[in-house]
Amino acid sequence: MRTNTKIFCGLSAMILTAAISANAKQGLATKVAENDSTATATNKPVKTEPAVPESSVVDEVIWVVGDEPILKSDVEAARLQAENEGHKFKGNPDCSIPEQLALQKLFLHQAAIDSLEVSESEISQGIEEQINYWIQLIGSKEKLEEYRKQTISEMRQAMHDDYKNNRLIAMMKEKLVSDVKVSPADVRKYFKDLPADSIPMVPTMVEVEIITQNPKVKTEEVNRIKDQLREYTDRVTKGETTFATLARLYSEDPGSARQGGELGFTGRAAFDPAFAAVAFNLTDPNKISKIVETEFGYHIIQLIDKRGDKINVRHILLKPRIAQDDIDRSKARLDSIASDIKAGKFSFEEGATFISDDKDTKNNHGLMAYTDRESRSLSSKFRMGDLPTEVAREVEGMKVGDISKPFQMTNARGKTVVAIIKLKNRVDGHRATITEDFQVMRNVVLAKEREKKLHNWVVNKIKQTYVRMGDRYKNCDFEYQGWIK
Repeated sequence: MRTNTKIFCGLSAMILTAAISANAKQGLATKVAENDSTATATNKPVKTEPAVPESSVVDEVIWVVGDEPILKSDVEAARLQAENEGHKFKGNPDCSIPEQLALQKLFLHQAAIDSLEVSESEISQGIEEQINYWIQLIGSKEKLEEYRKQTISEMRQAMHDDYKNNRLIAMMKEKLVSDVKVSPADVRKYFKDLPADSIPMVPTMVEVEIITQNPKVKTEEVNRIKDQLREYTDRVTKGETTFATLARLYSEDPGSARQGGELGFTGRAAFDPAFAAVAFNLTDPNKISKIVETEFGYHIIQLIDKRGDKINVRHILLKPRIAQDDIDRSKARLDSIASDIKAGKFSFEEGATFISDDKDTKNNHGLMAYTDRESRSLSSKFRMGDLPTEVAREVEGMKVGDISKPFQMTNARGKTVVAIIKLKNRVDGHRATITEDFQVMRNVVLAKEREKKLHNWVVNKIKQTYVRMGDRYKNCDFEYQGWIK
């Protein structure tokens, strides 16, 4: 529904935030299933291992950080997950794993003090994006379920707490380093005496322009969707069932469906404008909205509560099915457009501006862009791994100036579209130079300065935090000093 730091050395994101939560006391058998969601940090569809019987693990509290325990089962679950990922431990895992779990507790504790929050809708959206990425990576929903030995619904449930904790930790780190800056002089000074083989490699970067067409949905399919939503409204109004029950069973917004369609308290700007216009005009929780059409599909909405300029609603989303013949017609139209461009009747950029259905790119002559994770700035220069899977597959065999054949893809809003692309530019991988790749080199220096700031924060936080550990850990060679009081 919504328009959407470097981790410490050692185990980094491999250590599972699920081990931080209170439900860690349930033992390793539960942890093995829940902790698969650490793949949100690695972008890999982790394979689920058979559960270890609880009776095989004698659980105990091995560390206490503040008022939060770290259990032996937490450490064993993290070790199993990391080994399953092929991770090589830095130092003794019996020491490094508890330390990383303790570090995560420090950040989560500070996030609570600073009242940082992650909305249910953000959690749902993030989990859904991750699952969609896995599906694209592995080929199909069925293959993913077979690989992980979980249904999609079970994956969502298992990933919830881990995703929330990972986001809180990331948000806390972002807040702590938000004031770190580096100047051009800092960058030049850092790289001045650095050996040539230590200069970072810049991966192959590409710039891509796109034209899309949204296949037309048949009238009878739209009517079918609307009739279904009217039926849901009628059943709730008559008291036959609840809105939340129908959302769990039928809504095609999977993230919110498992919450009974609830989106959490959210401001107007986070919603699709058409959705917000109806949702923010609701006044009676006992009434259901009219049918709302957005870029995501068709919705009905129920008010839960209002607080100031934020609203909490439930919704049910149904997405029209696109018939294959409509997809084929869109491909034929784009094939004709590509032929006209190649014949010189108009440019690709003009086609993107006046013909494309892609709202994100048509005002920029079709040039695709994304928010770079490192610089946090909008960039049109993509690493191959940052392109949508279907686009990357086409770009792989293209030369600069080439126009692809029409292909089907799923856009950022989860809709089926047909596209053609033009490879505008490609820069092959090379050693960074200060004149051509200043931003890349700046990011290296900025990352190191942020890492230093976080390291110093952790050192000070440890000094202020009650820590108790078992005697067998007191001879460990920890990454951070001060754990042993």
